[in-house]
Amino acid sequence: MVYQLLARIEKLEAENTALRKENAGLRQENGELKARLAQNSSNSHKPSSRKAIKRSRLCPKPAVRSKEGQKGHKGNTLQMVLLADQVIECKPEACSCGTELGAAPGQVVESRQVFDLPEPKLVVREYRRMRCNCPRCGAQVSGCFPAQVNAPVQYGPGVLALGVLLSNACQVSFGKVSLLFADLFGYSVNPASLLRANSQVSEGLRESELVMKAKLENSALAHFDETGLRVEGKLHWLHTCSNEQYSYLFVDAHRGQKALRGERSILADFTGWAVHDCLGAYFTFTDCKHAICGAHLIRELQALIESGSRWAVSMKELLLSLYQHSRQGTGKVNTLPTGKSSMSSFASKASGKNPCLSLLIKQDLKRRKGETCWKDSSGIKTPYWLLPDTRLCLLPTTRLKGI
Repeated sequence: MVYQLLARIEKLEAENTALRKENAGLRQENGELKARLAQNSSNSHKPSSRKAIKRSRLCPKPAVRSKEGQKGHKGNTLQMVLLADQVIECKPEACSCGTELGAAPGQVVESRQVFDLPEPKLVVREYRRMRCNCPRCGAQVSGCFPAQVNAPVQYGPGVLALGVLLSNACQVSFGKVSLLFADLFGYSVNPASLLRANSQVSEGLRESELVMKAKLENSALAHFDETGLRVEGKLHWLHTCSNEQYSYLFVDAHRGQKALRGERSILADFTGWAVHDCLGAYFTFTDCKHAICGAHLIRELQALIESGSRWAVSMKELLLSLYQHSRQGTGKVNTLPTGKSSMSSFASKASGKNPCLSLLIKQDLKRRKGETCWKDSSGIKTPYWLLPDTRLCLLPTTRLKGI
């Protein structure tokens, strides 16, 4: 009887251990799913267009200005012109006594002007190649069409220029540009014509593109980013590089090193400060110095705060304090505000429970796609930008605008 009870106890303990292990796994999975559901534009890299409820700004600006026109602002109100393109006389039809006034002379007592668009219409110019007989020798001589008139029927440079402007500056699709021309002018521009026009403009700006690329490569600081977009129904990536004067963009089928080390990328030859997010591919470039985008730092800290991290609260307060002391990201901060800890102290707080963190991170630099934190054996998460012995630095001029 005793042996049976001991065997039953041993069996129950084994089941209890298995259930505890399963429960721990389910709790961890449940926590990860809850964290994923709670992601929004304020605590992750999700774009603001995907959030269902509008949240308040992480760094609200005080409302110190009224909604009316500000002092010193030059207004741009419409002013009446001396000579109008069209004059419409509003004469009375008849007097109160019943006399018709249609033929009676009148005088202007008040004028009002309406600024409007004329009726849209394409101007059709017909080029005729003429042939003349020489009065001296009798030879027949034919004229030539202008170089840009190379087809029996075609669209002029004005139409194609407007199509390029709409598809690029206004980001209107070729299909909608074609539909717009059909509605306004009665002619539907073929998307293939718009594509050729864009290619011609791109080729004409090739030299300017090389100049901007060279300026960015030699700049002391540049911002790098990437975002997904569809090309022929497939996911591609729009890579950007910009500073205060120039912006350079290119599209590639890859997001990581294959694109960043390609011939169209700037990062491969960049040696200044590279400001970017926590995408792992950026940190493989060792010729440049790395700085994490302030907005991304705030989002990641907000996610850690929502998961119960205490040091993340102080770190967020430090970054926002630096933001305010730098005149909202427009100036420099040479010393930390009074009472604020240093970056190294926050790193030690983040990794204080695991003194071997510096050694372990060297042995396991591979990250899962989209992962921004390193997790040790006990489940403690630490952002990659706070790990010791990493080539990361927070610039004093890090901008936090737009968060």
